Amino acid sequence: MRTLISVVAITAALAALGMEAEAGQRGMASYYGYHSKTASGEMMNPNAMTAAHRTLPFGTRVRVTNTRTGRSVIVRINDRGPFIRGRIIDVSTGAARALGMTGSGVAPVEVDVVS
Repeated sequence: MRTLISVVAITAALAALGMEAEAGQRGMASYYGYHSKTASGEMMNPNAMTAAHRTLPFGTRVRVTNTRTGRSVIVRINDRGPFIRGRIIDVSTGAARALGMTGSGVAPVEVDVVS
């Protein structure tokens, strides 16, 4: 019973934060590769499998799937963004390479939180 209450409480807390819609989120991704400090305080490594998301907590791991090519990669959220309307995630250059989106700069993606 206690576990059920905990699950309900966590689900309610996530919903209050607007995070229930994060699973299966679809939209456009872009990529970046600056050598600067991220919002989480770590240095940006363009070759690491990391990403920026507006609301997901730092450290959250998500599977980003390029819906055009079917390629996917798991990245760790360590920054905030993107700050361009219509984009849902900014991935590192290394992740963009794995997704096959460096030529176009943007790609339609699906983002799923992984546990």
